Amino acid sequence: MKLVAKPLQVPVDGRQSDTALKIARGTSRLLHAHGFCVVSELPLPSGRRADLVALDGGGEIWIVEIKSSVADFRADQKWQDYRTHCDRLFFATHLDVPCEIFPPDCGLIVADAFSAEFKCRAPEHRLPAATRKSMMLAIARAAALRLQSLADPNGPYGDVG
Repeated sequence: MKLVAKPLQVPVDGRQSDTALKIARGTSRLLHAHGFCVVSELPLPSGRRADLVALDGGGEIWIVEIKSSVADFRADQKWQDYRTHCDRLFFATHLDVPCEIFPPDCGLIVADAFSAEFKCRAPEHRLPAATRKSMMLAIARAAALRLQSLADPNGPYGDVG
């Protein structure tokens, strides 16, 4: 008997605008091309929720904060807390948002729904070992629970964050 898997559909939680979802998709493709796996909307130990968290094969962790407009950037300053949970912090936006508004001590990615490019690389600030372990476990658990809830949508997984 040959088993054929249907493609799984990742649910959208409704918090993101259509523009933000497009930026996230293009940015995720860029990160994947550079050897990273990406988890979106990851709850952090601080209680914040990171837009994209990327993990490479060597254990390096990047956080990408998506900003779809100037107003979005100005209204939200919680991104400063993300630095304590990653080795590098990036912003991702689209071509209509001026790059000059973003802080120079963060990386910058410009994306559309299909691709993205690095405009500025983020400086490195290495995580302490205990924080890295905590983040890697959070990433692994979120990814595994999300995959399991897609395979078994009626299972007892609750909010898979």
